Amino acid sequence: MGCLPSIAYFPVSPQPDAVDLLPFAYFPPGVRYRMKRISAFCALLLVLVFPGCNALNPLCGSARPAPVIVSLSPSTITFAEVEQGVLLTVNGRQFVSSSVVVINGTTLSTKVVSSQQLQVTITTTLISAPGTANVTVNTPSGNSGDVGCSSGGTSGVLVLTIT
Repeated sequence: MGCLPSIAYFPVSPQPDAVDLLPFAYFPPGVRYRMKRISAFCALLLVLVFPGCNALNPLCGSARPAPVIVSLSPSTITFAEVEQGVLLTVNGRQFVSSSVVVINGTTLSTKVVSSQQLQVTITTTLISAPGTANVTVNTPSGNSGDVGCSSGGTSGVLVLTIT
């Protein structure tokens, strides 16, 4: 669904049964706008009808971005390194404190270094033989998913090679 342009929903009315629609987006010079008064029911209806409007929906304040991974360091490791426990760094963007690295479907204890870097230790409990492993990052949704806000998600897959 599309987003409703140029409005946000704020309960600024002293009357409990009405809210004001306030302009929220940039308006070009010369364009005039007015504050419109609608019922609280209509405001709620608009929020429910246009659920994909994270930037315009104040209920989406705790929405988390979906993670993006761009590289692994190292991208190839030996099985001997796995036996000793090797540190894998996942580079990307939009990582948050709750982001976790997932290898072959197993969620690992993850150190969030920054919004662009995560680290995990790979051992033989995870990798039992040479081959390849699929690496993703998962960010759980925030507490706003139940009000129609997109939040969190799983990154694309990168392949770690174990020789």
